[in-house]
Parts: sequence; structure tokens; C-alpha cells
Amino acid sequence: MQDILQELQSRRDEAIAGGGEKRVAAQHSKGKLTARERIEVLLDEGSFEEYDMFVTHRCTDFGMADQKIPGDGVVIGWGTINGRLVYVYSQDFTVLGGSLSETHAAKICKIMDMAMKNGAPVIGMNDSGGARIQEGVASLGGYADVFQKNVLASGVVPQISVIMGPCAGGAVYSPAMTDFIFMVRDTSYMFVTGPDVVKTVTNEIVTAEELGGAKTHTSKSSVADGAFDNDVETLRQMRRLYDFLPLNNRESAPVRPFFDSPDRIEPSLDTMIPDNPNKPYDIKELIHKVADEGDFFEIQEAFAKNIITGFMRLEGQTIGVVANQPMVMAGVLDIDSSRKAARFVRFCDAFNVPMLTLVDVPGFLPGTSQEYGGVIKHGAKLLFAYGEATVPKVTLITRKAYGGAYDVMASKHLRGDLNYAWPTAEIAVMGAKGAVEILYRSELGDADKIAARTKDYEDRFANPFVAAERGYIDDVIMPSQTRVRLCRAFAMLKGKKLENPWKKHDNLPL
Repeated sequence: MQDILQELQSRRDEAIAGGGEKRVAAQHSKGKLTARERIEVLLDEGSFEEYDMFVTHRCTDFGMADQKIPGDGVVIGWGTINGRLVYVYSQDFTVLGGSLSETHAAKICKIMDMAMKNGAPVIGMNDSGGARIQEGVASLGGYADVFQKNVLASGVVPQISVIMGPCAGGAVYSPAMTDFIFMVRDTSYMFVTGPDVVKTVTNEIVTAEELGGAKTHTSKSSVADGAFDNDVETLRQMRRLYDFLPLNNRESAPVRPFFDSPDRIEPSLDTMIPDNPNKPYDIKELIHKVADEGDFFEIQEAFAKNIITGFMRLEGQTIGVVANQPMVMAGVLDIDSSRKAARFVRFCDAFNVPMLTLVDVPGFLPGTSQEYGGVIKHGAKLLFAYGEATVPKVTLITRKAYGGAYDVMASKHLRGDLNYAWPTAEIAVMGAKGAVEILYRSELGDADKIAARTKDYEDRFANPFVAAERGYIDDVIMPSQTRVRLCRAFAMLKGKKLENPWKKHDNLPL
């Protein structure tokens, strides 16, 4: 019996050793943790249970029969984050460069199946050289198997991808189909084709960092939702994000203890909006001042900064926030901001996260680049996302809500449950100057008349009361009482029941 136990322990030790001391040292020299170290940082201490530790690949070509390492380059299992169940897989770059084989893929598929059956999120830590060339089409088939699981799990359980090393070629499409992607600065990158192929095909000379590094994907492509400085910080932030999310699409997000009074009055909000309607202010100030303890986890902070998306809590309940940012391009909607917000709204709706929309939008960005780029279709994505959402939706208009952008931003007409406005709100087809130039074109030569017409238009429409008279605004509230009213609104909406007509699926304007 002792011999059998000794063999088990030696096999476990071999699997835990991964690619061996030299390769582990090489991983550490790059400032990167190993696959198992990452799991230890991410999960609660002592909670991880590993599966398929002894799995090896089955390839015999190209001398692979002599390169079998238990685990085959990926660690899978389950554990807890702050006591809540989560499934994980972590690719091991020390084993054959973390390359994906048929059995490597089967392990990932197994853990995703378990996640769907048991209703808990999946967090994948990617650090791989790509498909294992020695296995040829079998490794490609493995990728496709993982892709199919990503599709089936979408909208069923939250999926988070953490890029912690290379992720290239076909490997990038699995993270691309997950709900959130986060990267590590300077040590991770993603691209379909690498710098050498790009140079050969297009004669462009570009580094891996420029082509697919964290800065590129967080600020230019919008592929990634955020980036952090090192492995430890990234994984700690994933624990924080996880706390905002429900386990699956049939449950609500967890309600956390809070120490911030729901009745807190915030007098500074009464003077937040500048007297000059063209002067910007930071909408993040409002978010931090109404959230429990000022806590806000922003999504895609570096991309399309004219709109803000992220999670906060009110009375311990997770709330998804979408807010126009007057500090950037006056908070105008454009192609990038519409796509960013639409994706976030659809996630919140899929996973029962109530939504708060903060509106200060002068309209859609005009210009040939926007029209040629399809702003109509992209703007329709956000409109569609809000229109189909059935979760509680509370909207607050702080200042401008002009034109079609008023409709798009969770208006009463898109089934907004409660639509509030501050007294500073301006709800109109367009700004006073533009409206007067159209309505009184014949008087444009008379400056005094135009000034009088502009003032008259402002008096009539640069306020929330016309919309309130029609019932499009449920109440005009004092800014200082915003937290109180929002807490009460979401508390009242907890029992909301709303279903869309049956359909196989919608046809989103992609």
C-alpha cells in the first residue's frame, strides 16, 4: 500500500513541477507567475480542486512520444472567490509553451461543461504559444471545440478571459467570445497574425507590443476591457470584478454588506453642473458620490472615453452604469461609444444586473468619417440593446438630452422604468442655437431678433418640464437627493417581471 501511495505522490509532484525548474525560472524572469501560482492568487486560500492532473497528449509524431508531461500544459479545476463557486483553467507556458493540443482543449471543454451544468462563471488564464504544430488538424479541431463551448456558455454563465502571455492566431477567438478580457501590461499580447507575417504580407514593420499589446487593445481596438501592471494586480482586480457578478443567468448578483446610508444627502451635487451649458464637468464625480462607499469598477476605461461603463453598488446591490462623459467630446455618441455601451448593456441584461443610465448627450457625432463608418448601424446597436433589455432601468438626465440620442439613452420610450431629471436638464430636438437658425432662417441677419428667439427657445425647451408634463420624465429631483432617490428606485424595482415575445434569437444590427 505504501508503494502505491508513494507512486501517487511522485506522479503529483511530476505534474506540479510542470516544465521543470529551468522553465519555471524563465517564466519568473519575465515577471510572470506560473499557471498554478496564478490560481493560488486568484482563488481563496486552500479552495482549489484540480482535475485531469495526469492527462497527457497522444501524439507520437515529430518525437512527441518522448515529450509527455502530466497535465499537458493546462491546469483546470474549481475553487471559490470570497466563498462563491468559480471554475478556472490556467495555461502553463512552461509545458511546451502552453501550446494547445487535442487533450489540452478537451480539458478546457470539460471545465466549461461543468460550469454550465452547475451554473458558475469560468475564468480562463491564457498564456500559450498557440496551436501545437506537431498535432496538425487535431489541435485546430481542439480550438473549434473550445469555441463552441464559448458560444453555448454565452449568456448562461459569465466568462472572463485574462491574457497573461502570448495569445495569437486561432487562440484569440476564444477570449473574443467571452464577456470580459483583461490583459497584463508589457507581458501579454493578442493578434491574429504576428509581426513577422504582417511584414511579409503587407511590408509593415511593427512590434508585438504595437500590434497587439495591452495599450493597443484597451485604447484602440477595444478588444480588451482593461489592463493592469502585473500578474498579481490583475488577478486581485479579477477577484474584485467577480464580486459584482452573478453566478449565472438565473440568479441575481450578490448583495454585499454596505456601510453607506441610503439616505445620504450630497449637497455638492447641487452645484456640480456649470452655469455655462457648454462648460464640461466630470460625470465620474456623480458616480462616485452616489455609489456605496464611492466604489466603482470601470469597464473599458481607456476606450471611447466619451461614454463610461462599469459596475457600482447601491444598498449592496450591483448596478451597471452607463454614463455620457461631458469631459470628452462633450459626451457625444459616436461609433465607438455606441459599440462599447451596447456590449455592456447586453451583458447586464443577460445576467440580471439592473442598469443606471446617466445622460448628458448633445447628440450623435456628425461627419463623413462617422457616416462612412456606419454610425447608423452602430448607434442602432445601443438603441437595440436598451430596447430589448428587461432588467430594471433607471435613467437620470443631468443636462443635455438632444435629438435621437435622447431616445437612445434608455428613454421612457425604450421601456425605462423610472426616468428622472435634474432641474438643469435640457430635453429638446437640438440645441437652441441650431434650432433657431433653422426655424427663423429669414431673420438670421438681425442679431437682436435671433438673440430674442434663442432666449425664447431656451426658456421653453432648456428645462425638463415639457417632457415631465407629457410623462416622459417621472420626476424632476434635487441633485443633492440623487442617491436617496436612486436607492429607493432600485429597491422598488427588485420585483420587476418583464418578458419579450418568444423568438429563437433576435437579429441585432451587427
